[in-house]
Amino acid sequence: MDHHDLIVIGSGPAGRRAAIQAAKLGKSVCVVEKGRRVGGVSVHTGTIPSKTLRETALNLSGWRERGFYGRAYRVKENLSADDLRERLHITLNHEVEVLEHQFARNHVDTIKGEARFIEEKKISVHGEDGEISELAADKFLLTVGTKPFRPKDYPFDGKTFLDSDEILDLVNLPRSIAIIGAGVIGVEYATIFNALDVHVTLIEPRDSMLDFVDKELISDFTYQLRDRGMILRFGKKVEKVKKLDGAGCQIDMEDGRSIKSDMVLFAAGRMGATDSLGLENCGIECDHRGRISVNANTFETSVNGIYAAGDVIGFPSLASTSMEQGRIAACHAFGEKAHEPPEYFPYGIYAVPEISTIGMTEEEVNERNIPYECGIARFRETSRGHIMGLETGMLKMIFSLKTRRLLGCHIVGEGATELIHVGQAVINLGGTLEYFVENTFNYPTLAEAYKIAALDAWNKMPH
Repeated sequence: MDHHDLIVIGSGPAGRRAAIQAAKLGKSVCVVEKGRRVGGVSVHTGTIPSKTLRETALNLSGWRERGFYGRAYRVKENLSADDLRERLHITLNHEVEVLEHQFARNHVDTIKGEARFIEEKKISVHGEDGEISELAADKFLLTVGTKPFRPKDYPFDGKTFLDSDEILDLVNLPRSIAIIGAGVIGVEYATIFNALDVHVTLIEPRDSMLDFVDKELISDFTYQLRDRGMILRFGKKVEKVKKLDGAGCQIDMEDGRSIKSDMVLFAAGRMGATDSLGLENCGIECDHRGRISVNANTFETSVNGIYAAGDVIGFPSLASTSMEQGRIAACHAFGEKAHEPPEYFPYGIYAVPEISTIGMTEEEVNERNIPYECGIARFRETSRGHIMGLETGMLKMIFSLKTRRLLGCHIVGEGATELIHVGQAVINLGGTLEYFVENTFNYPTLAEAYKIAALDAWNKMPH
């Protein structure tokens, strides 16, 4: 039986970073991946594909140039699903090649197959060819990620009623699509299809979407979506979904209204991909969504020597945080020092437009009774915004009146996920309003919005 210092089950962001970190510590590492190629959900059905689809849609549709040339402007007429997939496959192949090279040069072994615990320190791996091998290790890390939640009474067929994995295999672009679930995934796909001029209806049983984001940003974002013709049905639950005899689907709402569309995407939640791991054989329990509980600092499960990281442990379920979790878990597993995760990290939502946020929202500042002031800049106030033809976009900063420190930074608009890192650095280094007021920013850039927002706050604050 092959024995390793560490076996990592799953090769997504957390598993990849953990495996390489352990290898750099001189440990023998094996990664078990049940997919055809390494990379996990992030590379094949999640982060990379959806962001590639977004970029392709914006480029080929001419979305970014419509501020100059009008809403009818197109780079390519009659866009097809094949046009979207072509760039997707090129990107995914590159990602896989980079990851395979990283594993090879760090001497990380990889095995294709489905892993299942036999006992606490031993697993069996079932390969595609039916071959079963057994592996043992001193330490294990579970980074199996998640899979779409699929209610049993919904008519999933992979053609007209799809989950968020199946949407990437579209054969034809629909004329209309209804999306159930206004979480991050649902909002991202809703705005991508809207940019492709598909008629979109977004359905959410709650009264709002993305509750963890500053409400002023969501208000601005919601206005933009409605202004673009998207239909938002919030505050009502779905009663029933049925496929129509001719084509498409009908969604019956609890208020008696019905929604008909060519296609339905169900994006209301995901589940930990733990059902096939045989966790009962090693003493680990999951919650009702298949997620594993871990120590918040070490990422060790309830079983000594078995760790878990990434989406399978729940919030925040970001590729960026999963990478750090995997690295920290590998360090703790072998007694190496590892820093604690910072209190604040950036959250990126790759909708159209992007949303990115770090630190406290205005609602959280109010709940803590912290005296504060806000500064806001609109992208149209910057010269770069004019050059890019931007009509929308805003940056909001929240400062403490007592210490003048930056408490939160929230951005909606083009390039938000890149711009947020300036605010991240200032927040985590304890910077104040004076940093933005006294420093020079490149001109013309969207980052100049930081200076504009800071001056807006400075003008309102006592001196």
